[in-house]
Amino acid sequence: MDEPLILASASPARKELLAAAGLKVRVEPASVDEQSIKRIFAVDRRPAADCALALAEAKAQEVAGHHQHALVVGADQILVCGSVWFNKAADLGDARAQLQALRGRTHELITAVCVVREAARIWHTISSAKLTMRHFSDAFLDVYLGAEHDAILGSVGGYRLEGRGIQLFADIQGDYFAILGLPLLELFSFLRTRDALTS
Repeated sequence: MDEPLILASASPARKELLAAAGLKVRVEPASVDEQSIKRIFAVDRRPAADCALALAEAKAQEVAGHHQHALVVGADQILVCGSVWFNKAADLGDARAQLQALRGRTHELITAVCVVREAARIWHTISSAKLTMRHFSDAFLDVYLGAEHDAILGSVGGYRLEGRGIQLFADIQGDYFAILGLPLLELFSFLRTRDALTS
């Protein structure tokens, strides 16, 4: 592969997904003001999917600016429940409040991924999943938060399906890998067209 592959994300889950699938990438988290971008999209009442893609591209563009010829993968997720866009919890108290708000309800988790090379977005995809949380008890929530602790602060909605978070749900519809952070089948299909993966 002539083009280096860089993941513009601080997400351990995304790095682990790629590593588990046998893909070695350089990780270089982007420095992007996500809240400012979200505010602009919210004020303009633009779709959450458009915002997620804009965030993913902003991250990839920022990192690609430092690496000529590299393929830079940017990704972002937005959780929507009703008309509310959720952010990553600031602390465990915030995570508790989010999980209580999502309890017994169905939300949408939008995952956007794009690849940038030399300031041009050369590929992107958007995946949407519907997740329904069960009516778990406060006692279960206490046990869950105690077990997962700070690990859930890196995930919007306060859950990790690869961990105890799966116990929060009654139904899940969508791409499992996209829910974890990257729609691997679509991404790998694109990377094969660039000879970044063996065909």
